[in-house]
Amino acid sequence: MAAKENKEPVQSERLRLRIRSYDHRLVDNSCHQIIDAMQRLGATVVGPLPLPTEFRRYTVNRSTFVHKKSREQFEMRIHKRLIDIQKPAPKIIESLRDLNLPAGVDVEIKMV
Repeated sequence: MAAKENKEPVQSERLRLRIRSYDHRLVDNSCHQIIDAMQRLGATVVGPLPLPTEFRRYTVNRSTFVHKKSREQFEMRIHKRLIDIQKPAPKIIESLRDLNLPAGVDVEIKMV
């Protein structure tokens, strides 16, 4: 009877950055800035991958009380990008915290 080999799935650690903003130019510039900083430190970077743009639509009455059929419609677009960093070192994580990004850009950092 042959002994079964204990095969455990090899988990590669990676850092997932999710970048969001209302302005697509800010998102693209921030992604470029992050990727340049990571490549200077020698990290393997995958991305940026564009995620679907989220639309938030609002309909508002133009007048307060009368003319119900007269309405205005507004929308906000939230642009998103995804960047993966393969096998991050502690100095890479520290440099991400020290990175100066423009106001209006939200970055979520998650270990996957």
